[in-house]
Amino acid sequence: MPTPPLSRPLTLEDFEAIRDVEDGHRYELIDGVLVVTPSPVPRHQQVVTELLFLLRSTITPGHRVYAAPLDVRLGTDTVVQPDLLVAAPATVTAGWVDGPPALVVEVLSPSTRSFDLGAKLLRYEQAGTPSYWVVDPDEPSLRAWELDADGYREVARAAGDEVAELARPWPLRVVPADLAAGDLPGPVGPSL
Repeated sequence: MPTPPLSRPLTLEDFEAIRDVEDGHRYELIDGVLVVTPSPVPRHQQVVTELLFLLRSTITPGHRVYAAPLDVRLGTDTVVQPDLLVAAPATVTAGWVDGPPALVVEVLSPSTRSFDLGAKLLRYEQAGTPSYWVVDPDEPSLRAWELDADGYREVARAAGDEVAELARPWPLRVVPADLAAGDLPGPVGPSL
């Protein structure tokens, strides 16, 4: 792995050289700072899958739904990989999403919780991402923000069996408990 420069923020070129390694980690670049996180755990991926199916089954024309890993370039010094995103087809290139998606969803993990609720939330807001959702699979809960002239404002908060009524990117009802309700797989292999 190449050694990143220590005297300046990283560029897209630095980022591409550094993360061109198959090591099971997720690499993101936020305002020139490299962020490396471990692969998600099954509960996290279960919530991502349930949300993916929900978004895909209710999608409206002019949108595409994607799951990580997929680069979203928010600037010359910022490349993120949200857990889920909704983007207009015009922003999707052969290798990444160029500019802010219509919706970004992050599913919290112990290693990403403060990052998703802090630096990433602020960066998505600065980039002009219209909608940002954060799902906590352990509670389970959902918080949603929408962008207005003053920045992000929280538009929904639901926990357990409560219903979050969301307007963007299209009208949608989300029940956090339903996202985390599936059984996680047991050990793989023949039963004795």
